Amino acid sequence: MEFIVEKIGMSRTVSVPAVPVTLLRVLDTKVCEVTDGVAFVSYASGKKMNKTIEGQQKKFDLSKEFNRFATITVANTEAGDLDVSGLSEAKVLKTTFNSKGRGFSGVVKRWNFAGGRASHGHRMGKRTGSIGNAEWPGRVQPGKKMPGQYGNTTVSVKNDVVSFDAETGILVVKGSVSGANGRLGKVKVAK
Repeated sequence: MEFIVEKIGMSRTVSVPAVPVTLLRVLDTKVCEVTDGVAFVSYASGKKMNKTIEGQQKKFDLSKEFNRFATITVANTEAGDLDVSGLSEAKVLKTTFNSKGRGFSGVVKRWNFAGGRASHGHRMGKRTGSIGNAEWPGRVQPGKKMPGQYGNTTVSVKNDVVSFDAETGILVVKGSVSGANGRLGKVKVAK
């Protein structure tokens, strides 16, 4: 079973020793269609609106705030509100979020290269340095660590469930989860 969640932020438990936790809010989700356990669902996110979204809202008799759609595996057998009872018994969740995007980055930031010395007028600084080999093989090896896009990739992590409040939809998981606060992602019941 999968659920669409929003990352609220990180905190820690009051117990001794304190445990770092991440707070996730399970979004109010409507199941539109169910086919063999896989559902076409709708949830509210932002103010995006166009004729395609309006057509889907009319087809599935949804209110105006439900303007985003996704396909997830669910416990429901028919259309209606998403059944979140599976989260109360869950022990381990697989959380999937996009990590923070850091843009085009050099090798020192992206791959933790040491960089060159800063003394005696050196121009090396944060440069890549030599990337090739000698006369043989005379080319750059595949997979060489180079500057490029850093972050903004899909990251999945398994987290233990600390608690789940069904009324507020707040899910507390042990450890950290990728992405900025307010970012949407998915959680899947692993155990």
